[in-house]
Amino acid sequence: MDLTVVAYVLYLLISVALTVWVARTLSRNGRVFLADVLHGNEKLAEAVNHLLVVGFYLVNLGFVTLYLKNADGVANARELFEALSVKVGVVLLVLGVMHLGNVYVLSRIRRRSALEREQTPPVAPQGWTKPGPTGPWAAPAPTPGQ
Repeated sequence: MDLTVVAYVLYLLISVALTVWVARTLSRNGRVFLADVLHGNEKLAEAVNHLLVVGFYLVNLGFVTLYLKNADGVANARELFEALSVKVGVVLLVLGVMHLGNVYVLSRIRRRSALEREQTPPVAPQGWTKPGPTGPWAAPAPTPGQ
């Protein structure tokens, strides 16, 4: 068997296994974070979590398959390990960037929702009161004797 094909097979096995492991880990540990971001709405948090995992798989597995081709052939065991280390290293970097991107976006959403919670009044408005005749916009009060 050609060593280039062996490199392809090993690269796919390692990259797909890493992608699945990272996606499962992020999904399992991200549920609590998403529930907090979405104000305890567990059903919505689960749906968003699932959509994020699907997007994660699509982007990363798409990258893995596009990055499969090796421009140089693999002639010996040393070149096989070198090719695998470069390819798997790049896949790990892409997985890390995707993870940091997800965390950044979710933390921005969480920060915004925390600000909205702080701006919500503790008691609903009870009504509207017409402003009195004081202030810079009010007509001057009549003086006595006029």
